[in-house]
Amino acid sequence: MRADDPFDDPVTARAVIAADGTVTRWNEAARRLLGHRAEDVVGRPAARLLADGTQPPRPPADTRWSGTLALRHRDGGTVTVWLLAHRGRPEDGEADGWLAVTPLPSGPADPTGDALLWAAMVQSPCATVVFDTELRLRGANDAMAELFGLPAVHLRGLTPSDVGGRPWDRELERHMRQVVRTGRGHDVRTLLPVTGRSREEAWLARISPLTDDCGRVVGVCVTAHDFTEQNRARERLQLVNEASLRIGTTLDVTRTAQELTEVCVPALADFVSVDLLEHDQGADPTGPLTLPVALRRVTHRSRTAGDPESVTAPGEVVVYPAAAPQADSLIAGHSVVASVPSGDLDPWLAVDEAHARQVRDFGVHSVLSVPLRARGITLGVAAFTRFRHPEPFTHDDVLLAEEITARAAVCIDNARRYSRERETTLTLQRSLLPRGLPRTAAVEAASRYLPAARTGVGGDWFDVIPLSGMRVAMVVGDVVGHGIQASATMGRLRTAVRTLADIDLAPEELLTHLDDLVLHLSHESGGDAGPGEVGATCLYAVYDPVSRRCTLSRAGHPPPVLVPPDGPVRVLDMPSGPPLGVGGLPFESVELELPEGSVLGFYTDGLVNGRGDGTDTDTGPHLLCEALSHAASGALEEACDRVLHATLPPGPATDDVTLLLTRTRGLSSSQVATWDIPADPALVAPVRKWVLDQLGVWGLTDVSFTVELVVSELVTNAIRYGAPPIRLRLICDASTLICEVSDGSHTAPHLRRAKTWDEGGRGLLLVAQLTQRWGSRHTAEGKTIWAELGLTEEA
Repeated sequence: MRADDPFDDPVTARAVIAADGTVTRWNEAARRLLGHRAEDVVGRPAARLLADGTQPPRPPADTRWSGTLALRHRDGGTVTVWLLAHRGRPEDGEADGWLAVTPLPSGPADPTGDALLWAAMVQSPCATVVFDTELRLRGANDAMAELFGLPAVHLRGLTPSDVGGRPWDRELERHMRQVVRTGRGHDVRTLLPVTGRSREEAWLARISPLTDDCGRVVGVCVTAHDFTEQNRARERLQLVNEASLRIGTTLDVTRTAQELTEVCVPALADFVSVDLLEHDQGADPTGPLTLPVALRRVTHRSRTAGDPESVTAPGEVVVYPAAAPQADSLIAGHSVVASVPSGDLDPWLAVDEAHARQVRDFGVHSVLSVPLRARGITLGVAAFTRFRHPEPFTHDDVLLAEEITARAAVCIDNARRYSRERETTLTLQRSLLPRGLPRTAAVEAASRYLPAARTGVGGDWFDVIPLSGMRVAMVVGDVVGHGIQASATMGRLRTAVRTLADIDLAPEELLTHLDDLVLHLSHESGGDAGPGEVGATCLYAVYDPVSRRCTLSRAGHPPPVLVPPDGPVRVLDMPSGPPLGVGGLPFESVELELPEGSVLGFYTDGLVNGRGDGTDTDTGPHLLCEALSHAASGALEEACDRVLHATLPPGPATDDVTLLLTRTRGLSSSQVATWDIPADPALVAPVRKWVLDQLGVWGLTDVSFTVELVVSELVTNAIRYGAPPIRLRLICDASTLICEVSDGSHTAPHLRRAKTWDEGGRGLLLVAQLTQRWGSRHTAEGKTIWAELGLTEEA
């Protein structure tokens, strides 16, 4: 055994007893106390050291035992000894054994006499203990002995490790040695379980050197200060701060309630539940609450895995009778604390067997119920339950729970109001966007729309608009901003585009009128809002399946992607044009011929900026072109899904995303018949015969009478009121027959009501009655009057 081994302290008898009851270590002081040499004791049962008739102590449940035992001396006599035993430490290799210590009746001479003890005991205002430079305890006042939980008379001569045996005691001993060595005091803070107390308490150990007249360190004085209340106040403040950071991170009612439970378990309670009153679509509750109270469980959380303490699952309705704390707090409008020992819960548990079983099985002893109220509205109730926390809810706990719950209630109310506004906005947006794309002879179309996750609604829109002459208009737009204001502006612009498209304006002219409208809306937005306050981008294209030509114009919008049936994918090079709302700048259009089966991809910037940080403008279009490389031959719906997967990162979209894919179709020459008409009324009859012959070729003789009348009226009007050249064109597909008469006059026709004896004025009225729809459009040479007849019952 080493001379510097602390186990072999000459003034403290020490022995180590293994789990099987045999002695494994025995120091010299133990030999002096009982006379037994180490070689006579080590390896033999410790019970042999007990005097006759002495019962061995029962192994305690905790890690420390103290008491008086009668031991057998080597000479056969009996020695009554006070023993302090600690469960062995893993670092000593005796984790399952016990270390037994006792100070010898007489220690070394006291070099400082009673003066050292007197100074420490008299001058210290709190729990005090004094050690010499060898860290042997020289004296402790009654307050310190109470903290130790041991009689002060038996402590003299023990070291801190002997007294406590816990990691904290060894840490304290290390700091004390540092004070002895340096002569400078030191403060140590810790949480300690105090004997006879129900929970850990916070203590400050102030270690001060004791010096003689020459300044030499002759001992150490340790004073203990209880700052448990200050520590708890700091913990409560930290919990409130944590609640302000963690509760309300989303505008989702369920997630906000979950955040409340996550903050409070286990810091404040062992089980927390949140139940809300049911309000339709976030509407404010009306009328007083009545008993029993029915609520819907939103969430709950337990410190035990699997939430076994729960009686109600999330989403289920729970009914609280009058005696339940939850109902009491809702009706009273304030917090209610109830405990099992006081009998407060007995009336409730007597009528609710499920909760009574929960209380019995898990040892629930306290319940705190706090109503969730925000802006004068009662939203529900949060219930805090304790069964592992040994203490009931205190007044400070109630104040803390009310503070956290009040914050959560405001966040829940915000989420509830947001849900109501979002539902209103979504309803508005669904009413403004097309419910489905029309089936036309000109194009096959597919689309996708993803609103921004942050707001759920935005200002993107798209449309496919049938025009006269089998033509079709394709439009994609993007209003600046998000939310209900952007949706409302989008609806106004989409309606304007449809109105302007109905009068067959050229793309660049339509965008000019739309720009004027956005300027008007910007000024209408109120106050000092100037031009550009309400902004938007738009792309408008018109495709003619007869000529297979497409005219496009854009106002600050991303250019479309073209996928030819037999060529590489490319982004169309076309003038960008100014965004809508700038005003005073012209728009330009481009015209190109598209082979049948070409795919045009229209989109908003949210699609191509989805994976970038805004600095790389080439990545998005490149991914889009790659995803559309096989779109010319595949299904457009599958192509839409492929584009979204390739261009958007996983997770919710950060911006509105709109995609419109159209595959062009063409009408064969056999589906179109064209005649140049001389400006002679006498030649109307031959024209009718040409038309009847063509209808026979198409197998449409059943509509020949109607078509003959319509053609006769339109051609007669062109000859009488128009100007050469005059041309008649018939366009036919499976469901529609279109009659078009063009002339060189720019004067637009209009319906008028003919008087009884008028000889004319009924031509266009007759056309309107016989056809599905009719209209006129201006051309570069003049105008075209057209009429459309349905060939099927659906048409």
